[in-house]
Amino acid sequence: MLKAFSNYKALNIYALYFHIGETEKKCFIEEIPDETMVIGKYRTQLWDKQTGSFLPATPGLGMHVEIKDPDTKIILSRQYGSDGRFTFTSHTPGEHQICLHSNSTKMALFAGGKLRVHLDIQVGEHTNNYPEIAAKDKLTELQLRARQLLDQVEQIQKEQNYQRYREERFRMTSESTNQRVLWWSIAQTLILIVTGIWQMKHLKSFFEAKKLV
Repeated sequence: MLKAFSNYKALNIYALYFHIGETEKKCFIEEIPDETMVIGKYRTQLWDKQTGSFLPATPGLGMHVEIKDPDTKIILSRQYGSDGRFTFTSHTPGEHQICLHSNSTKMALFAGGKLRVHLDIQVGEHTNNYPEIAAKDKLTELQLRARQLLDQVEQIQKEQNYQRYREERFRMTSESTNQRVLWWSIAQTLILIVTGIWQMKHLKSFFEAKKLV
């Protein structure tokens, strides 16, 4: 099964579209801090050979969404319709893999065809519907703005914590690599010394056997 990976780093919101074949699977990697909500929205268009263009997909065509955390643990695996919305919250900071593929094997109409998928990803405070929050909590414009600023500060703090986490992981990896290089250099030196001593003893024994010394 074909997988195409795209990497979107340090983004809070992005939109894109991609083409997907009958047996194709598309995966995207998103770096997400811990305890961060992510909302994905998508809509599909089916290629029509008669018109030579993409038309809205039939209701029977579905998309399967699978989300894996940095430990490759599946945190979401669900079948949706031709247009859908999925939500998940990260509990581990790092690269999350978002994969989509169609239920084309169940759709004779799509067999051998091509599908265009429009994908919109929202991360962090961008997942909040502030007009709805204002109406529900009866907030004034000033209160709503303060709420938005607090959410942005919280998201910035999460991003900073994630960057510190990445820096710590990188430092640990560098220290581990340097330590392995050091021990390998020591091992090589010891092997050379032992080999040299053995060669000297062997040559000495050889010359003594030949009565050259």
